[in-house]
Amino acid sequence: MSSAKKSTERLIKKYPNRRLYDTQTSSYITLADVKQLVLDADEFTVVDAKSNEDLTRSILLQIILEEEANGAPMFTSVALSQIIRYYGHAMQGMMGNYLEKNVQAFTDIQNKFTTTTNGSFEGKPFSPEMWTQFMNVQAPMMQGMMNNYIDQSKNLFVQMQEQMQSQSKNIFGAFPFPPVDKK
Repeated sequence: MSSAKKSTERLIKKYPNRRLYDTQTSSYITLADVKQLVLDADEFTVVDAKSNEDLTRSILLQIILEEEANGAPMFTSVALSQIIRYYGHAMQGMMGNYLEKNVQAFTDIQNKFTTTTNGSFEGKPFSPEMWTQFMNVQAPMMQGMMNNYIDQSKNLFVQMQEQMQSQSKNIFGAFPFPPVDKK
């Protein structure tokens, strides 16, 4: 991380009493305030006040947990179970990268759509409420586009996995490993 980035990045300290202290504003903040920093795309780091351990991911996961518990969850139990199964799996790192790239692609598509509509509809900026109205009207078309994208992404992932298996066989094929008993 560059020193220029560190100087613009907000530092939030988490104290043993679970309170979060924003060093930029010299005030205590709540998890809702941290969520607002995320929504505003403000860069920040949360550290343990005593050990200086980076707790940013932990705080972000806590915000996701609260969001999932309130209102309409984004992740189904099936999706969460599938994600959990990748922990400790040889593909864990690749899965994280895959999810990150897909979320970024989805964000890019949304930003491109907003940009091509000049970010406004009838002179108003595209607010979350307007996105909801748009998606209610366009849901079938958007679902079809997303299904096509997911199918393409799945095929690409399967091809990549097959390629890795083939390369592994080529690399390790010369070694006299005992045969694996598949049950």
